[in-house]
Amino acid sequence: MTFARTITSTFKSSALLTWKPTGTLQHTIADCIEKSGKALHSGELTRVKLWPESARKGRYFEFHSTCIPASISFVEESPLCTTLSKDGFRVRTVEHLLSALEASGVDNCRIEIQSISGGDNPTVEGRWTSMKHDMPNKFVSKPLELHNGAILVHSKVPIFDGSAREWIQAIEQVGLKEAADQSGSSCEKLAPFLNEPVHVQKNDSFLVAFPSPKLHVTYGIDFPRVPAIGCQWFHSAPLEDSFYSMEIASARTFCLHEEVEKMRNAGLIKGGSKDNAIVCSASEGWLNPPLRFPDEPCRHKVLDLLGDLSLIARDGNQGLPVVHIVAFKA
Repeated sequence: MTFARTITSTFKSSALLTWKPTGTLQHTIADCIEKSGKALHSGELTRVKLWPESARKGRYFEFHSTCIPASISFVEESPLCTTLSKDGFRVRTVEHLLSALEASGVDNCRIEIQSISGGDNPTVEGRWTSMKHDMPNKFVSKPLELHNGAILVHSKVPIFDGSAREWIQAIEQVGLKEAADQSGSSCEKLAPFLNEPVHVQKNDSFLVAFPSPKLHVTYGIDFPRVPAIGCQWFHSAPLEDSFYSMEIASARTFCLHEEVEKMRNAGLIKGGSKDNAIVCSASEGWLNPPLRFPDEPCRHKVLDLLGDLSLIARDGNQGLPVVHIVAFKA
């Protein structure tokens, strides 16, 4: 998350946004969700548990006594994924999960992650990775990274098939319920509305957001040296009802075959395979067809963008700003 962080940080300005009632109440999941899978960059097997949470608590990752809110305030720069960190704890590749939670209306949720196998950068095995810095050596399979003199504990969200489909299916299976606060009262859900147009640009990438009564996304990508991808544009209908689950959630992450070795030499995508990404060669085209949509790469970029924008959320309210976004290579 690099340019995306700049975009999301721009929306943090209190002068740009007005929080208004949505006419709905805050919700949470009706029951616990448990999913296991391989982490994209480390290859480590992890288990994620999603728990129902009270109103106004929002979405957050819990590591013993440390909570990392799913908020732009805790974003850490990292290549090829969105990472959150706080007090020596770090959780990577959160964008697909947060995209699904936001789009499904899961406003409040506690998230726990457990390492169940040792990948290249395992942190703690056999126990929830919510360990204190004085964790016993027997739970550490190799030396951990130090951050400002403290142990930095890593957790990773599984990649599954490279999309948000498994998260959406799991949420639909358990369903939602109204979230109540500590006194048992329900809470009205607010959404951020944009007061004036916003423009962010970096080299040939840009994002423009316009005030709008509904959330729309127009997104473009361009790979002139990769004919199978080329230039693509995707425009969403209002992101409500089943549009996200039908048109965006199943779009998988993609990569260029010619860049795979370079990324692995950089310590990335060690859990990547043709089972969790669509791979395209500049000379040979798609190596693991068929695509789920003709413009699947562009749709996946929208999925990622929605996950990053969800980090605007606070106090269990909607994260996605009610805007018309026009983005290119953002």
